[in-house]
Amino acid sequence: MKYKQLGNTGLLVSRLCFGTMTFGGAGGVYKHIGNVDQPGADELVKACLDGGINFFDTADVYSAGESEKTLGQALKNLRVPRNEVVLSSKGYSRMGNGRNDVGASRGHLMDAVDASLKRLQTDHIDLYQIHATDVLTPIEETMRALDDMVTQGKVRYIGVSNWAAWRIAVANGIATAKDYARFETVQAYYSIAGRDLERELVPLMEYQKLGLLVWSPLAGGLLSGKFSRVNQNPEGSRRSAFDFPIVDKDRAWDVIDAMEPIARSRHCSIARIALAWLLSRNVVTSVIVGAKRLSQLEDNLSAVDIELTEDELVSLSEASELPREYPGWMLETQGADRLGPVDLWAGKAR
Repeated sequence: MKYKQLGNTGLLVSRLCFGTMTFGGAGGVYKHIGNVDQPGADELVKACLDGGINFFDTADVYSAGESEKTLGQALKNLRVPRNEVVLSSKGYSRMGNGRNDVGASRGHLMDAVDASLKRLQTDHIDLYQIHATDVLTPIEETMRALDDMVTQGKVRYIGVSNWAAWRIAVANGIATAKDYARFETVQAYYSIAGRDLERELVPLMEYQKLGLLVWSPLAGGLLSGKFSRVNQNPEGSRRSAFDFPIVDKDRAWDVIDAMEPIARSRHCSIARIALAWLLSRNVVTSVIVGAKRLSQLEDNLSAVDIELTEDELVSLSEASELPREYPGWMLETQGADRLGPVDLWAGKAR
């Protein structure tokens, strides 16, 4: 396993993070994602630890708290010293029927973090993330609440998930001005079939030295190897029952076509190539992988050993390249005289 600095902190995390959304799923959308029970969770967590993973991600909303409970119990059952793992969770989502049982308000977040600590059976969460955008709560209120959590020792670092770049920039500007804890990470959807965050989020993360934690690196199973241009709806696939995240399927088939010969030549799965491509991106800190079965996890773990060649990277980049949009093409046109060939969105010389 390889490790990387978490954002602009001194904390080191494994390049693969184990996501526990599959733990405990018994109803709603989570029945399509996984229903790993406690013995199964214990087995998967042990395999992660044996494979060098020290980073585990969950959220209060996953199976209405059951994911956090199962993860916390697994670490207890395996007698894992608390300082040997980095625990990440999230708050925001609706966890009750009351009007204020949702959101990024001070009231909800303070209740949410205490509930997460109890379910995880720990006295602190290493990385606590805001799970979604709250259009009602002022950003200042959210940042103050998060800073208080850090001051109280309940949380070590803070991050954000599924926010627009401008909102993250404003939040960290407030944190700097008021000497609050700042966001150190962004958890976002990113895959070789869905590179949208390269337009605005990646330049921000590079500028502010924010770590990128990738969710759904296989595009909800679309890049697992089960799907192809000729088999677009395989029976029994999670993606067939729950078509998420949103992906341009025509571009995805082109990407899969480009990955297939690389996977064949390396005698590995397409999924492993998709993960290796993400791990080759400098902005990526850790890729969150989930599994219902040990065989899935073992295949994902092997991705860290794949070093794609320059020719392979060029082939994959050409197949997955984003269509140009304004102002990107104008940045390239006007910036050429100052910088030479320009990175379309980051404005950096190649």
